[in-house]
Amino acid sequence: MRNATQKLSYLQAIVEAQREEMRRDERVILMGEDIAVYGAQTLFDEFDEKRLRNTPISENSFVGVGVGAALTGLRPVVDLTIASFCYLASDQIINQAAKLRFMTGAQLAVPLVVRTSTFYNNRTAAQHADRPYPLFMNTPGLKVLAPSTASDAKGLLKSAIRDDDPVVIFEDINLWGKKEEVPTDEDFLVPIGKAAVRREGSDVTIVSIAGCLPHALSAADALAKDEVEAEVIDLRTIAPLDKETILASVAKTGRLIIADNSHKVGSVASEIAAMVSEEGFESLKKPIQRVAAPQVHVPYNAALEKQLFVSKDRIIDAVRAIT
Repeated sequence: MRNATQKLSYLQAIVEAQREEMRRDERVILMGEDIAVYGAQTLFDEFDEKRLRNTPISENSFVGVGVGAALTGLRPVVDLTIASFCYLASDQIINQAAKLRFMTGAQLAVPLVVRTSTFYNNRTAAQHADRPYPLFMNTPGLKVLAPSTASDAKGLLKSAIRDDDPVVIFEDINLWGKKEEVPTDEDFLVPIGKAAVRREGSDVTIVSIAGCLPHALSAADALAKDEVEAEVIDLRTIAPLDKETILASVAKTGRLIIADNSHKVGSVASEIAAMVSEEGFESLKKPIQRVAAPQVHVPYNAALEKQLFVSKDRIIDAVRAIT
């Protein structure tokens, strides 16, 4: 049934996306570190070792295997588990997967999906707690996704697997357990490159990136009690960026807040702010506000770590500064 749903967590929705795509297309394979631990246990009951590969802890090596598999016609989903591990695999992602179509005059395609999760706000310390999606936004040839709901996690992952270009999808560990009704239609897809307006408003635009969405929506609800109507945009796709939805909202509200848990310097928030300044400056009534992490390493101490990231109160303070 096309309109049927089931209640799934964000992580369960990802597993279902993989299951459906592996059933649909025998070229889809899954590989990575501890894939049987992080949610994919049930896939081992259905698919054999030709389709599922637990790899050694050697990120540059097994992502390279994924690139090679994609070049031979397979559609690999490579699970890097923790986003900070992207640094170890960056040569394969940035210098190989992202460039090969261009360098071969489109003779080669690299239909590779790299899954990885931002492990912040849970005491994993500096070497495991980065949110490095701006690095990949800065890389031509890559599509970069950051779903914030279970339905989008499923629909965007399925779209990524069917895409002929390399896609890096950033999950948020703080969202893994959040549940909602998720479509069961095996052809349910969320389009890459399209943001979602989660709440309409006329006074200020809040652009939310990845796990900032619950804080943005809570802030909007609180602001509404004081008769400030915030429009909340869930970016969903970091690259390509949905400029049209953002600019249309800013044209309506005249004010822009960007909530981004990556470091403020060189962030996705910075790129959005620059884009709106260049292409929508005449709409702005007040300066753009970026709510992001400071340019410091993530401490192990939980009380200190929590202060770094986007919160409902930080968003409200930014709105109040320009309304």
